[in-house]
Amino acid sequence: MQRRTFLGSMTAVAMSGAAGPPAPPLRLGMAGLVHGHAAGFLGRYRNSKEVDLVGVAEPDRGVAARYVKDSRIDPDRLHPSLEAMLDRAKPEAVVAFTSTAGHLGVVEACAARKIPVMMEKPLAVGVEQARAIERAAAGAGIPVLVNYETTWYPSNRAAYALAKEEKALGEIRKVVVHDGHRGPKEIGVQPEFLDWLTDPERNGAGALFDFGCYGANLMTWLMDDARPTSVTAVTRQFKPETYPRVDDEATILLEYPGAQAILQASWNWPFDRKDMEVYGRTGQVLTVGLGGLRVRLAGKAEEHRQAPPLPPPEDDFLRYLAAVVRGTIKPSGLSSLRNNLIVVEILDAARRSAATGRAVQLG
Repeated sequence: MQRRTFLGSMTAVAMSGAAGPPAPPLRLGMAGLVHGHAAGFLGRYRNSKEVDLVGVAEPDRGVAARYVKDSRIDPDRLHPSLEAMLDRAKPEAVVAFTSTAGHLGVVEACAARKIPVMMEKPLAVGVEQARAIERAAAGAGIPVLVNYETTWYPSNRAAYALAKEEKALGEIRKVVVHDGHRGPKEIGVQPEFLDWLTDPERNGAGALFDFGCYGANLMTWLMDDARPTSVTAVTRQFKPETYPRVDDEATILLEYPGAQAILQASWNWPFDRKDMEVYGRTGQVLTVGLGGLRVRLAGKAEEHRQAPPLPPPEDDFLRYLAAVVRGTIKPSGLSSLRNNLIVVEILDAARRSAATGRAVQLG
């Protein structure tokens, strides 16, 4: 199955997915260029007739100049500050590609102008910042969404349907999630991206936050936005010469009444991976990449299945954002602020657990 995320998969249909005249392009602003995913985003948006990138804000002149050259950003739409971009370009929505620590400033600036925001995962570097984002969004009445690559994987949606909607697995007992790659330096991320990913103040931690957030997001979804009762984490520095300030390996254990999750976040996998295992009382489902599933149910042999494509607007993060902005859907599930506030609570507790060697109880 071809990957159907970002703008390359968009077609000119109404945001509801129904036939009809094309919706006008979404006037989109871009806050920051220091997140490595900005390059992929810009590489795809030019093929879309549904988005008009009306402004980009990036204070780092060197980074901005490189993107003008390499990604063909219109220099007339580039601004040195977020506030200037918002006031001059007047976007309908903003996508944030700052450091994680920069998310609060983006939300506060957009909230002052009642502009919805979607940011790259995770929501915040800690609970205090996450609650400040929640207050700013509530005060302005704007949606705040969080984008994870795995939200748009048909395999994850199909696994959820088996477990939660069809109840084919019985009661969920254990979930294991693996996320990561060989390491940001090893895979050659942009220097400005590496700079803040390896800064505990701007990233929150290392692999713990960078990849632990995926599993926390998925498990919170599977648990209907319930908080775990306790969080235990162990982090390691297998490559202190490369990552002296942050962890490069993290294992997080989440306890729920009747269920357990093990989240394995790593900058040490031999290959890139983002996969999930869901074990119920009577069955199991294991995701394989974007669209593959391995399913075993009671009394049956294991089956290899292909997940069906996701329906619009749930098949693409900007299609989803546009639908939220235009009021055709309400935020829920993996992208929602509610889910991601709990994700940050989990990550914050995991960081404390790793530091103290003790489980952290959540109320």
